[in-house]
Amino acid sequence: MNAIFKALNDETRRRIIELLREKDMNAGEIANEFNISKPSISHHLDILKRADLIISEKKGQYINYALNTTIIEDLLNWILTIKK
Repeated sequence: MNAIFKALNDETRRRIIELLREKDMNAGEIANEFNISKPSISHHLDILKRADLIISEKKGQYINYALNTTIIEDLLNWILTIKK
């Protein structure tokens, strides 16, 4: 759970999640949405992957990224249990 909160503690990573909510994207498409270097985007993607918030799939020469909806659902369910 700590890795998830660490990953979500950054505005760029939260924006990447918002982009992936709309559609699956490759790293280049994601990088085009930001004014930061591609290596920085790769670093953010790596943190999101280690937190299991996103998944990746190689398609040809590109790697497509998508939200890991299972972990998002688990996180939301955990948050809802706090309210009890």
